[in-house]
Amino acid sequence: MPLPLPRFHEDSLAGQLYLERGATVAEEARRYAAEHRIRPAREDSVRIAAFGIDVQVAFCTPGASLFVPGAVEDTQRALRWLYGGLDRLTELVFSLDTHRAFQIFHPSWWQDAEGRPPAPLSVITAGDVRAGRWRPTRSPEESLAYCERLEASGRYVLTVWPYHALLGGLSHALVPAVYEASLFHAIARDTPTWFELKGEHPLTENYSVLAPEVTEVRGQKVGEFNTRLFEHLMSFDRVYVFGQAKSHCVLSTLMDLRQHIERTDRSKMGRIFILEDAMSPVPAPPLEPLPPALDFPRVADAALRTLREAGMRVVRTQDVLEP
Repeated sequence: MPLPLPRFHEDSLAGQLYLERGATVAEEARRYAAEHRIRPAREDSVRIAAFGIDVQVAFCTPGASLFVPGAVEDTQRALRWLYGGLDRLTELVFSLDTHRAFQIFHPSWWQDAEGRPPAPLSVITAGDVRAGRWRPTRSPEESLAYCERLEASGRYVLTVWPYHALLGGLSHALVPAVYEASLFHAIARDTPTWFELKGEHPLTENYSVLAPEVTEVRGQKVGEFNTRLFEHLMSFDRVYVFGQAKSHCVLSTLMDLRQHIERTDRSKMGRIFILEDAMSPVPAPPLEPLPPALDFPRVADAALRTLREAGMRVVRTQDVLEP
């Protein structure tokens, strides 16, 4: 049976901004661990990680610039699952999308012939840049090269996103209710949470937690595969993946996991469990006709089918978390 929810937890807090209640959470974690005889994580014979991708205010809180519809309910389900399986979850791993004002996917990087920035969700192709329809405000040669390299990858074309997850701003933080869960787990199981920042280089997008979309632009290294994190995740017997958005950062991370598991040890593919009811896709932009690559819900669902076929497990939060 799942463990009960801690006394301070309320489902309604999943979509709210508030200061984390550190002392209250820590005190409850110590009481809870004693009452339910929670053992330290280091004693786990089966090591299980919960990998939360970008469960941040930027994507999960109504009113944020990149709020993903469905994210509040996803967070509620994820939190109930985390608390219910606290005694079996060895470690919590959270990525933090981390940006600054001047990055190639923000409006500040581009302008049209009249000097106006693009609207959020505008698509900028290499052809647009060559034709002068969109002009970079900095690093012109590298910007064109980036668009060319990105399109050649076949995964995405450059999308201009609203300013989001800006370092130092509120939208960069974990959802407060999720941060409280991370603190609760850390105290109750006597183990730190793993936090992984990604996305700071100005000349590349970084949907995947494991690697940027482009790693080299005109001979300049702009990123690399995160071997340290990959090897850490693969040290667990099971890794449960959830977060936002299903069509972008979660999907890209899962695709990178698949690719590198296939390269290293395919027998580990079954260690990845995808919590499909704890993630939602970015809605498709209102374009007519809608390019297939921008039909984000369809892209996400199709990708999950291929990941299941590759050997990953697709599960739901109400499924029993076996010891």
